Parts: sequence; structure tokens; C-alpha cells
Amino acid sequence: MADAQQQLQALSDEYQKLQQDLQNSINSRQKLESQQQENKGVQKEFASLKEDANIYKLVGPVLLKQDKTEAVMAVDGRLEFIDKEIKRIEKQIKDVQEKSDQIRSQIIQIQSEVQPQAAAAQAV
Repeated sequence: MADAQQQLQALSDEYQKLQQDLQNSINSRQKLESQQQENKGVQKEFASLKEDANIYKLVGPVLLKQDKTEAVMAVDGRLEFIDKEIKRIEKQIKDVQEKSDQIRSQIIQIQSEVQPQAAAAQAV
């Protein structure tokens, strides 16, 4: 009985850790999606600019003039990187959810085994 309680406690602790990891991954994905939307907005703005338009990039406290093709390539590269990161994090979220579901089912199984034993012990 005490062994089952220890096992149950260990599984519960692991389940809580997985839930925290899941929350952290979801927060990371939200941050990446926000960056993705921002970069898509910049990409849309670039599409509406003339080829000879002036584009400036903020580097520290200074605005530096930047070539349009260079700026477009930088934004496209960032969007590609963000897409890959979002896919990686979504896979991570899926893996954590699956592991979390496995542990939850183990917890339920142990609880269902322990409850009849506890009821029998109280009856005696």
C-alpha cells in the first residue's frame, strides 16, 4: 500500500512537471506566432513598396539605410526560420501531451487498484 502511494506520488510529480513543460512550450509557440504575424506584416509592406523606396533598419540607436532586396531576403529568412521553429515546438507539444496522457492513465490505473484495497482495510 505504501509502495503504491510512493509510486502514485512519483507519477503525480512527473505529471505536474510535464504540464509545466507543456505550458512553457505553448508560450514559446505563441511568441513565435506573434513574431510570424509581425514579419508577415513587414513582408506585405515590402510588397507594396516601389523598387527604389528607401528602407531603414534600426541597429541599436541608429537607423541604417538598407537595400530593398536585402531587407526582403532578411524578412523571408526570418519567416522561414520561424516556420521551422513553430513546427519543432508543435512536435514537442504533441510528444509532451502523449507522455502526459500515458502518465495520467497510469495514475488512474494505480488509483483504481489502491481504492478497493483501502476500502477493504477500513472494513477490517
